[in-house]
Formats: sequence, C-alpha cells, structure tokens
Amino acid sequence: MNKILIVDDAGFMRKMVQTHLSKAGYTDFIEGEDGQRAIDIYKEQKPDLVIMDITMPNVDGIEALRQIKATDSDAKIIMCSAMGQEAMVMEAIKLGALDFIVKPFKAERIIQTVNKILPL
Repeated sequence: MNKILIVDDAGFMRKMVQTHLSKAGYTDFIEGEDGQRAIDIYKEQKPDLVIMDITMPNVDGIEALRQIKATDSDAKIIMCSAMGQEAMVMEAIKLGALDFIVKPFKAERIIQTVNKILPL
C-alpha cells in the first residue's frame, strides 16, 4: 500500500489531488497544510511519496524539500506550483524533486506522474 503525503495550504487543492489519485487506485493519503507539517509528518510516517506545493506559510515547499531530503536522501517528492516560478522549479529539481506539476493541473498529468514514480 503506497502512502502519499499531500501538502498544500489550500484544503481544496489537497482534496482535488486525493480525488484524482483515488480514481487511479491510490487509497492511502496523509494531509499537511504547510512545510513544517510536511517535515514532521515525513519523519513520523515515512510516506512513499510527497506531493507538495512550493508557496506555503511558515516553511515553504523548497525549504521543506531541503529538510526532508537531508533526513532521507531517497525521499520521493513531486513539487506543485502556479505558473511563473521557473527559478523555484529549477531550485526544487536541483534539491532532488523528481518532478514538477504546474497548477492548475489536469487529472491525467498528476496521475501519470504518480504512476511513473509509484506504480500500483
């Protein structure tokens, strides 16, 4: 059973990602609302995949990515963010993010990306 941590400060975005992935057969989700929660949850539960927004309060997605990768270099992380953040995207990839999804995303795009990293 693949456990997926979905981190976004917008609750509706977390639900939308879950809905899309549920239709594709994924069932085990954990939610976090900011980067600090992502770091804490990752350490406690070691999810198989993290899907995380870049722009969040408290600790942003880039810093959370950096800290999670420092804890576990094998962590599988996909970053999400709105258009126009190319510099942050490059930074995320350099820090070890496996992929990047631009919001608003289509269901097929997120399913395809997750299937590539975590085949059912």
